[in-house]
Amino acid sequence: MAASRKTPPELADSLIEHWPDELSGLFAFEVGFSGGLDSVALLSLLCEARARRPEIGLSAVHVHHGLSPNADAWAAHCQALCDSLRVPLRIERVHVRAGGGESVEAAAREARYQVYRRSASEVIALAHHQDDQAETILLQLLRGGGARALAAMPALRELAPGKLLWRPLLEIPRERLEAYVKARGFAWVDDESNLDTRYRRNLLRHDILPRLERALPHYRSHLARAAMLQADAAAILDEVAREDLQACRTENGLDCGSVLALSAPRRRQTLLAWLDALGWPAPEPGALLEFLRQAEYAERGASPVLRLRQGCLLRFADTLQAWPKAQSEPPASTALLWRGGDAQSLSEWGGELAWERRDAGVPAALLESGAYLAPRRGGEKLSARVGRREVKDLLREAGVPPLLRRRWPLLYGADGELLAVPGIAVSYRAAADGGWWPLWRPARP
Repeated sequence: MAASRKTPPELADSLIEHWPDELSGLFAFEVGFSGGLDSVALLSLLCEARARRPEIGLSAVHVHHGLSPNADAWAAHCQALCDSLRVPLRIERVHVRAGGGESVEAAAREARYQVYRRSASEVIALAHHQDDQAETILLQLLRGGGARALAAMPALRELAPGKLLWRPLLEIPRERLEAYVKARGFAWVDDESNLDTRYRRNLLRHDILPRLERALPHYRSHLARAAMLQADAAAILDEVAREDLQACRTENGLDCGSVLALSAPRRRQTLLAWLDALGWPAPEPGALLEFLRQAEYAERGASPVLRLRQGCLLRFADTLQAWPKAQSEPPASTALLWRGGDAQSLSEWGGELAWERRDAGVPAALLESGAYLAPRRGGEKLSARVGRREVKDLLREAGVPPLLRRRWPLLYGADGELLAVPGIAVSYRAAADGGWWPLWRPARP
């Protein structure tokens, strides 16, 4: 069916009239195409835009999740429709894995977005409409979301470097899209899972929102306006949080005193902005509050920790620090590559071993004769001016957080004698004037 056939004109005209300025000069568009009503409408509308603006390159992508017995039929339907509209289609098969408390729905969504990020096109267009936006706002409200969550879906955002995600239908209710598609004579597929009211979105869509519409016919536009106001509030929060984050930054993390000098809401927003900059997800609000409480009131020698999937936040002396999760156990031993004081990167240990010339340092001859690094096993002692000191006590007194002590390398000589705890102490028996002090620098996220 030709894309230029005359149909109710207002949707196509509105799409072209409200074409975002941010998309000017971008000509490669790919539609996320499920074959459902909404994506059929969007693909058809963009075909009309292509007919008026021939410079637009239009393609589609169908993500085959393999979760429904009808999945192959849906893919075939999408291929046939795209062929009729002269739109190239790629079909991407994904394997959906839900884990760690994640729902199948969330895992499928993430799989789709991974496909979208790999697109060769400059713009990915998705068919979310006004009803979807209203449902999203209510779902976020029921989850206890804040301003960012209640801002719901933006019409335009960055998906990946050099790639935009565009939702051109957010102001259009589903009933108008259905009338548009029916007028053009297109068929669409229905996902049977959309009728399962065990899912909250379906419960809203089929049971709750129809009742709400009978009482408040314009609820969709009201919720859309609320989302716009929340987006403004979220933008202000982000602006203040970025300024606070910059003011609190130190070489090793955030200055604890500067963070705690902020009001409680700004403390939370600053840490959330920090985590976002690290690419780490936000923790549960209660866990974040408890970490900040402990950071404020714990004794100076304590090291409160907030454990996250990507790593840990902790208070270390006067700073708040972020440490990525170790990917593996430290190696059993690593030969020291002595190069006259040059630093040695040790990714398997999660850091760098550097050197400084100091009195009472390790003689170069010992470092050249087969020195090596090994992890703590328990019970290690280092020669001191008087007797020998437990390594665990040296680490604790130096303020090394417990989660870092296990991966703190110890420096041994070729004969197995402990020469140093890098960055903390050198063996009194092995030390010599004009020797070298090892410095351990754990990697930063």
